[in-house]
Formats: sequence, C-alpha cells, structure tokens
Amino acid sequence: MTHEAQLIENEAIGEQLSRLVLPSGLTVVVFPRPGFKKTFATFATHYGSIDNAFRDPKTGQVVEVPDGIAHFLEHKMFEKKGGGDAFDDFARLGASSNAYTDYTSTTFLFQTTSHVLDNLGILLDFVQEPYFTDANVEKEKGIIEQEIRMYLDMPGDRLHSNLMKALYVNHPVRIDIAGTVESIRTITPEDLYTCYRTFYHPSNMVLLVIGDIDPQRVFDYTWENQKAKAYGNQSPITRIYPDEPHRVNEKHREQEMVVSMPLFVMGYKDTQTGLVGRELLRHEITYGLMWQMLCGKSSPLFQHLYQQGLINDRFYARYGASTTFGFSTVGGETPDPKALEAQLVDGLQHAPLREEDLARAKKRELGEFIALFQNPEELAYAFNHLFFRQIDIFDYVDTILSIGLDDIEQARQVHLQESERASSVIKPISS
Repeated sequence: MTHEAQLIENEAIGEQLSRLVLPSGLTVVVFPRPGFKKTFATFATHYGSIDNAFRDPKTGQVVEVPDGIAHFLEHKMFEKKGGGDAFDDFARLGASSNAYTDYTSTTFLFQTTSHVLDNLGILLDFVQEPYFTDANVEKEKGIIEQEIRMYLDMPGDRLHSNLMKALYVNHPVRIDIAGTVESIRTITPEDLYTCYRTFYHPSNMVLLVIGDIDPQRVFDYTWENQKAKAYGNQSPITRIYPDEPHRVNEKHREQEMVVSMPLFVMGYKDTQTGLVGRELLRHEITYGLMWQMLCGKSSPLFQHLYQQGLINDRFYARYGASTTFGFSTVGGETPDPKALEAQLVDGLQHAPLREEDLARAKKRELGEFIALFQNPEELAYAFNHLFFRQIDIFDYVDTILSIGLDDIEQARQVHLQESERASSVIKPISS
C-alpha cells in the first residue's frame, strides 16, 4: 500500500527527509542513510517536566500533577501488562533501547542492525499500551527515589539545579526533572493515566527513523500498526505556566560537596519568551554565536582567563531555550569562583565583537550542523528538539547565514543584564 509522503530536500547541504502525517495526527519522519549499518529510531512526545499544570482535553478542567511525573511516566511505560518489559523484547531482536525526559519532551528510542520493522513495532506498541496499577506504581516509587538521591550526590547536577532555583522564581524549569522524593511519593495511577491520555496522543508525537531503509517501508508498516488502534481527535493541549518576573529569585547559591576544585556557573535568564518557529531558531542561534564570540576557546577573554589559571579546558558557555523559557550558562572548574565571576561580568560587557570572529563562529556552527547528519543519535535529538518548537531543521543553514554583527551586539545588550544574572558554586567541604 502506498501512502502519499512529502519529500523535503536541502540542496545546500545535500540532505533530504521524507515525512508522512497519519490520520491519527502522528508525524512519521525518515532520514535515509544509505550505507549506514545501524538504524536509529525515536518515538517522542511533546511532554516534559515543566508540563505539570494543564487543562484536561476531555473535561476542560485545570489539572495540577506532582513534580517529576513526566519522568516517572517514562519509567513506567516499559512495563507490560502480561509481564516482562519492552527492554527484553528489544534485546531478543538484537536491539538496544533507552528513554529520557527533559524539560519539554520525553523520548523512547532503539538502535539495531537488523529486524528494523519488528523493533519499530515493539517501540510503537509499548509506548501506546500503558499499564499502571497501585502495586507497580508503588514499586517504581522506590526505584525513582533511589535515582533522585543519586542525583543529589552528583556535584554537576547540584550546580545546575541550584542555578535554576536561583534564576527562576515561579517557572517549573526551576524544578529538577525527576521531581523530589516528596513529590513522587504522591503520584497515583490515575495521575499517570491523566497525563498519558493528555500528552501521549499521536497528534502530540513524532516517530523518527534514521538508517539505510526505504522510507515507504516505514510508512506502510506504521500505517498498518496505527490503523489497528483507536484514536479519536483531540483538542489542542492547553499548558498552564505561572507568570515569571524578569528579576532572578536569588543572586547566588553555594553548596559544599566532595569535589577537588570548586565548580562555578553563572546564568542569565532570558526574558524574551513566547517565540516559536523560525523566530525562535534565529534567536537561539544568535545567542549561541554570541557566546562563541565572547568566550569560545579562540576568544581573547577565554585566553586571558585560561592564562590566569581561572579556567581550564572544561570551561563552557551555552544557551538553551524553549517557547516559555530560555537561559545561558557560563562556567566550569575554577580555583577562585569570586575572581572568575568578577572578570567574566566585566569581560563579557567589554569584549570586542568583530566581523572576522562572527565569520569564524558561523563556519564552526555550520560545520557542526552538517556533521549532525553523520551521527544518528545527535541528529535525532536535534530534530526532535526543533520539531516540537515548530522549526524546520532545514531552515538552519539560511538562518545562520542571515545573522549579522548588529544582531550579536543587540543580543549582548539585551541578554547580559545584571538584574537577570545569578550564580551557583559547589565548594569542597570545609575541613
């Protein structure tokens, strides 16, 4: 059976994808990779840790659920009603599988060198057949509680978590993705089914396959698989987020842990929210280029801080955003967090922004983007990240090329505001 798919090409980078939207609303995308031995597939939903308040599509009532429930739901999806779990099913067919939850999405995945369509069936079926009981939910609470306690002992995780709590007053991005021990203890099977029914509808999901396979085979198989499942139309999802002031919640947070050298990170809250599509893409790329130019490894500021011994090769500066939030993080290991913070704040304001530096940053960004297509796992992550923000991945090249030096300078003036800056430090335990 042939289904009408859309072929999308980008001649500038010599890449293409095929896309089909099924009657249920599920989007299926295939990146053909001739010669690749492994096939990589993801089944992702636009549902992450920040989506803890929403309107039930069936009743219209406002629902508030415990923090960490998206991550909890991800864990529970692998358990099957008849016993066993999906991990075993994948393993029997020679595939490895995994899943992860971030702020705005949940992704289930597998990679394999054989039995691609059979593994695709396992992926579709286990994600679309939830099974929650009082007993298995209670059992999972103990497992996730151990995971949360493990994160509490990880210095890098605490560094970021403390920064989010310092930057944000109300927005749920300030809450750890896994939630807290207290919040997950309150989760019920009914909570899980409500979230599943709301966010795991096919119209809120995307199936992505990357490998040496004919897209039509994927489309035909998926069509038949989904045809056997009853999905009615669903109203658009209404997510509810609290108002977030421009100011930060706290200027600074410190914590003592077992580390050999202090860890430092400085963050800037982005107050330009509400962007989607190409506008959001341009915003995100502009801020990323700005950080490369200001303190990338070839910048004068990086070299100055490195020569002073305030940073090492693990120093980083990056920006990330969704429609309702955005933030930059700058930091790494340092023997003197206060000195590094002072020099960064001053240096970022006064570092020169030059055309040749922008050209170099663009060249690097384009190179990294093109390299994505040779790494299925990174390509899948990037595609899903963009898809749920209504961004066409093939708009990337033209968007990079359209950004000028004035855009970078404006980004610095708007984003690097003292009232929107906070810092976090993990210090060695005092003797």
